Amino acid sequence: MSVVRTKVLGLVDVIMRVPSLFIIDEILKISMGLPNSSSPPPTQSAATAAVTSSESLVNLTVNASVSVATNMLDAAAAAAGGIGSPEDSLKDDIEFYKFISLTTLKFLLCLFGCISAACVFMLWTRHLVIVYMYIVSVGLIFLSYWSNVSALSVISDGPSLLEDILSLNMERLLDPGGVALSILPHLLAQWLMGVIFAYIHLGPKYKIIQKALPFSFLMPLFLAMLPLPTVVLKHSPAFAAILPLVLSKIALWSSSFDVVKTILNGYQHARNFASNFGISALIENEWQRLNVPCVLRAFWTLRLLEQLVSLLVASDVPLRFAATIQSLLVSGCETLTAVLGMTSIISLICHYIGKAFQLFLLSEDYDEDKSIGTVSAILFYILALQTGLTSLTPDKRFVRLCRNLCLLITALLHFLHNIVAPILMSLSAARNPSRKRHARALMVCAFLLLTPVGLLSILWSRHSPSTWLLAVTAFSVEVIVKVLVSLATYTLFLLDARRQTFWEKLDDYVYYIRAFGNSVEFCFGIFLFFNGAWILIFESGGAIRALMMCIHAYFNIWCEARAGWGVFMKRRTAVHKISSLPEATPQQLRTFDDVCAICYQEMTSAKITRCKHYFHGVCLRKWLYVQDRCPLCHEIIMNQDTPAEKGAVEGSAAVAAEDEAILQANVAAVVPVGQGILQNSAVAGAAPDASSSSSVNASSNSSNSSIMAAAASSSTSRNPLSVSGFRIPSTASGSSTSSSSSSSSASSSSSSSATTTMAAAPTSGPAGLGSSETAAATAAAISQIIRQHQHQQLRSSVDRDFLDELE
Repeated sequence: MSVVRTKVLGLVDVIMRVPSLFIIDEILKISMGLPNSSSPPPTQSAATAAVTSSESLVNLTVNASVSVATNMLDAAAAAAGGIGSPEDSLKDDIEFYKFISLTTLKFLLCLFGCISAACVFMLWTRHLVIVYMYIVSVGLIFLSYWSNVSALSVISDGPSLLEDILSLNMERLLDPGGVALSILPHLLAQWLMGVIFAYIHLGPKYKIIQKALPFSFLMPLFLAMLPLPTVVLKHSPAFAAILPLVLSKIALWSSSFDVVKTILNGYQHARNFASNFGISALIENEWQRLNVPCVLRAFWTLRLLEQLVSLLVASDVPLRFAATIQSLLVSGCETLTAVLGMTSIISLICHYIGKAFQLFLLSEDYDEDKSIGTVSAILFYILALQTGLTSLTPDKRFVRLCRNLCLLITALLHFLHNIVAPILMSLSAARNPSRKRHARALMVCAFLLLTPVGLLSILWSRHSPSTWLLAVTAFSVEVIVKVLVSLATYTLFLLDARRQTFWEKLDDYVYYIRAFGNSVEFCFGIFLFFNGAWILIFESGGAIRALMMCIHAYFNIWCEARAGWGVFMKRRTAVHKISSLPEATPQQLRTFDDVCAICYQEMTSAKITRCKHYFHGVCLRKWLYVQDRCPLCHEIIMNQDTPAEKGAVEGSAAVAAEDEAILQANVAAVVPVGQGILQNSAVAGAAPDASSSSSVNASSNSSNSSIMAAAASSSTSRNPLSVSGFRIPSTASGSSTSSSSSSSSASSSSSSSATTTMAAAPTSGPAGLGSSETAAATAAAISQIIRQHQHQQLRSSVDRDFLDELE
């Protein structure tokens, strides 16, 4: 029950918003009050319509020019002393300015009416009910006045009704053509209108006033039964309407502040919503709240029914079906609001067509937001605006409408292909054994192939070549090419699913087929651009057509060309990189005896990367579209370096050479100091005391710290990744550095070996160790010299076993 109630209330809400569209539509029919700009009536011929339209467009200009010329002639005649006619000139000026003033006033009134109707259309439902209650109450007042006037005219022409009632003259009272039975419907109608007005009016509802309202509506009829003067009876309907009008005026005055407040609140709400969620979200929310598609469909349906009834009433002969349909379609797109209503109907039809194909294809993923109904509606309305559908004469309008529908049919075929193409790919890739789904998809493809062929054969047989026909042909051929490309790709995937081995050329074949299809679409896009440019320049120009051409040139030509060129360059680069990799021999593949790490398929052929990993050439080429590193170890795949990489390598080599030169200078400064310390300790004798030992240690430590600080000042200013003047070794050389430092510290037991290590470290630059390894070896040699000197100073006073234990 609640569901039915919700649907009924929704239908009532839709119906309440329809009259606003009728008001806007009627205002647009008279061209916003502008003179002679509406289309001629349907009974005129094409030539008469063209002449009338041309005359209407230049009428104001001619009048103004004549007026100005008359004024100039009068001024010239007055200056020459001739006889002028200032009265005629003044009369023409008065007529001209009166015409301009009336036109401006009508335009402003029509504009105000459109804005008011649009505001009423956008009201919330509760406010809309209030508006309709007020409008109905005011309408009841005028309807009651008209009914009273009609009833009084009947009573005044007949015998006295009160006399017949008092004398019980049943013959005249029950006479079908008598006064009593004639005014009886008026009595019932007045009483009913009074009761309804008392219930819905928005004025003050006092008990006495509520009870007096029905009698106020009935008062003129009651007075007409009395023998009163004709003047009193004549003005009685106006006096009877005073009380309802006063109540309506009070209601209007009291609600005027609420109207302003409601408008301001609505504006504030829309502004806050747009600032929080965006304008697009605001439009979408209001579109759903107002239920615009249903309102437009109801408006267009009622409009067509009204036109059909007028045709049936005006025609004396039976209507022909084809002529009636043509007349209804022509009248159904004569204004912008009517075109919107037709667009909503077409959207509904296309929506159900797409849904039917989805059900036929047994597909469940139907997206309402991206349904073909919405896209078709937008396309049809843009075509109507682009071709100036509403400004054409009726016969030309029907021809243009049919052409737009043909273009819409070809676009609908494109949308249906977009539905069936993913289903074909999923069926071929998933190895779906259901033959029913395959058969249904292939039947839809056959329909998409046969329909454009039949449409083109009909159009080319009945029409001569034109820009419109070329556009339809381009769209139809494009549909055929896209369907053939999808079928070819589907066939290749099916063949690949039946193969037992990896098909390495499949990717190439699919790329060639799709590249052909995209190239054909791109060529047709360029052709349609030039076709539209021809129409814009030589046939029917317009700002909307120029804007659509710019959009087409950017999205369908420039963006597609850039994307296609990017894909081509990526593929070309990947092919070049793959061709430089060595091919695995059969012996290597047998030794490897594994699958490709990308596709997990057996390898009959493979490419060997720089890091000695095996992959299919096709799989590795697809991987190279994304990055240039190995999928397994993330090492650089290619052997040769790019120019940027070569520059980076040369720069790092120069930095390493400079670091090595600085380190050699630091070591050369350290070695004499170490040797001097050793010589001084050898000359001093066997056992220096503790004080001399401490002084020597202090001097050695100070000299070591000064040397390290000098090295740090010379290297850290250039390399931030350095500690105490020595570059931090990389992760790759960390093991070799640690092993060299540990081996040098463990094997160095004498000064000769330390000297040998120091001598070898700096000279092992480019040919031996790298820059980081050289720095580590030099640091180990310096620390070894210092430790040897300390050992020699301490061994004379401390037991050797204790020293070994300390070490």
